[in-house]
Amino acid sequence: MYKQVYKKFILAGMVLLSILIIGTSGYRIIGGPGYSFVDCFYMTAITISTIGFGEIIDLSASPGGRIFTIVIAFSGIGVLFYIITNVTAYVVEGELKESFRRRKMEKRAMRLKDHYIVCGVGRVGFHIAGELLATKMPFLVVDVNKKHLEMFLDSYPDQVFFEKDATDNSTLLMAGVERAKGLFAVTGDDNHNLVISLTAKDLNPSIKVIARCNDIKHSEKIKKAGADAVVSPNFIGGLRMASEMIRPSVVSFLDTMLRDKGKNLRIEELKVPGSLSGKPLSSLHIRKNLDALLLAVRTGADWVYNPSDDHILKADDRLVFMATPEDREKMEKVINAG
Repeated sequence: MYKQVYKKFILAGMVLLSILIIGTSGYRIIGGPGYSFVDCFYMTAITISTIGFGEIIDLSASPGGRIFTIVIAFSGIGVLFYIITNVTAYVVEGELKESFRRRKMEKRAMRLKDHYIVCGVGRVGFHIAGELLATKMPFLVVDVNKKHLEMFLDSYPDQVFFEKDATDNSTLLMAGVERAKGLFAVTGDDNHNLVISLTAKDLNPSIKVIARCNDIKHSEKIKKAGADAVVSPNFIGGLRMASEMIRPSVVSFLDTMLRDKGKNLRIEELKVPGSLSGKPLSSLHIRKNLDALLLAVRTGADWVYNPSDDHILKADDRLVFMATPEDREKMEKVINAG
């Protein structure tokens, strides 16, 4: 789109330049050597711009010169009018499109509930957004960097986004932070992530905040600011490289699971509601009715791995299982129905 606009302006500019050259040369020939090229260029300029000053070159005795002036005037005025109207249309249309886009995004954001907010879609945030999309989680992104947003929208054109500063209260309120389930503070600046974490917790104390930390020594400060968990990409990258060396099959399994778009398996977790408290695990019929692999049950700080069917559930237990997004939704319905 932008290339087409540039081509139009470049073409119009070349035509205008040609008219100025032809007009200057023509007046030089008509007026003779008594007039300088500056005089001839000035004559051409006041003709096509309709300024209306007196003729620098006397054309009273030159009918051909006046016809030449008429041709230059109509040609130049037409090109100038084309350029001015296109510039005006470009500015007005751009402002209108921006206004409509902003309103559309605000309306879509208002309809979101229990969603996730990704603050920063650079190298880390881009992959977070991709994972949320792959697992069918509702989310929107916020980034003040236009290049980051353009790269993000090239891959995910239909997602809700705001080109705004996530450290601003009004931006997070617009993104629905009060209704959101979680927020990722993953800009490239630790100070920004600290402020975003603090602001999000201030606006919604119950929201879960995961923050990125580039310098590991800042992690405690960011936690104190409100982040529930702080992740250092450099630290995680180091552990990943060590795991690749020591336990390559495990790493390969997890990579395959994440990259397989056909099966789209993920390790998920769901909270046990109070209505299931005191009931055995077998009452959910997970192994019988769902294609989900139950891995563990977390009760407080304790873990029960590969739990048996007679395991007694408690309110707020966490079921950890492997399933597709579709099976996760089915399991969520089964749990809530119980």
